[in-house]
Amino acid sequence: MTTYLAAPPGAITHAIQTVVAFVPRFIAFLAILVIGWLVASLLQRVVNQVLERVGFDRWVERGGVKAALARSRYDASDIVARLVYYAVLLFTLQLAFGVFGPNPVSALIAGVVRWIPRAIVAVVIVVVAAAIANAVRDLISGALGGLSYGRVLANVASWFIIAIGVIAALNQIGVATTVTTPILVAVLATIAGILIVGVGGGLVRPMQNRLERWLDRIAAESATATEHARAYAAGRREAADRLAAERAGAPAAGEPRPAESARTGAQFGGGRPGVPDAPGPPPGPAGLGKEPRRGDDRT
Repeated sequence: MTTYLAAPPGAITHAIQTVVAFVPRFIAFLAILVIGWLVASLLQRVVNQVLERVGFDRWVERGGVKAALARSRYDASDIVARLVYYAVLLFTLQLAFGVFGPNPVSALIAGVVRWIPRAIVAVVIVVVAAAIANAVRDLISGALGGLSYGRVLANVASWFIIAIGVIAALNQIGVATTVTTPILVAVLATIAGILIVGVGGGLVRPMQNRLERWLDRIAAESATATEHARAYAAGRREAADRLAAERAGAPAAGEPRPAESARTGAQFGGGRPGVPDAPGPPPGPAGLGKEPRRGDDRT
């Protein structure tokens, strides 16, 4: 006796319907992936070229991130372009997996996509903090360059600002907020306590002496600047008067007048001022005057 295993009614039809419904979705999934990959690659190139033309790398290097990127084979513009590339790929994956309906992969990608803006804000915070720290370090080094502790104080201030920026960035992305926030509060409270005790206690007299020296130096520099300004104004007035006199045809201040020049020439030339010298005898042979002929001397 032979027994035949028959499929349940409608199972084959259900399988065929499932395959027929899956194939278009899979084709749409592949098409979305390919188009998204092409768009991401194009945007990566465009963003990289635009950032290089506007000088984004120089701005980042001025902000103090040059040392952090020194050992990396990518510069700042390449990193930003790659971030744009991966962001577009994430959006593409989210859209592609959404074709199959709700699934764990789509939920995971959606969470990552929601986290990207916070990560971008955190990166901006770190870059801005590094730029401010670099400017503060240069300012303190220039102001206290002659002191032995000037460079140390500048570096401490720079690293403190960078630490605040890093803590703020971690709080922005939600990483270790239960640790970074109390540390930041404790550091700020310690600095405030040191300033309060120092200013209210033993630093009153040194700060007063230093303030008096600063005020004296400012007063001396102000007097010197005033004298320089007066001398500059006097020189400009003298130059303007001389230029106006030259345009009017009159002698400028300090230059001899025409009458005085003529009088001086008469004194050195032997003539009277304003009267030409009388002509002498015509030259004779050998440059001498003509000799009188015989007979011209009549008695």
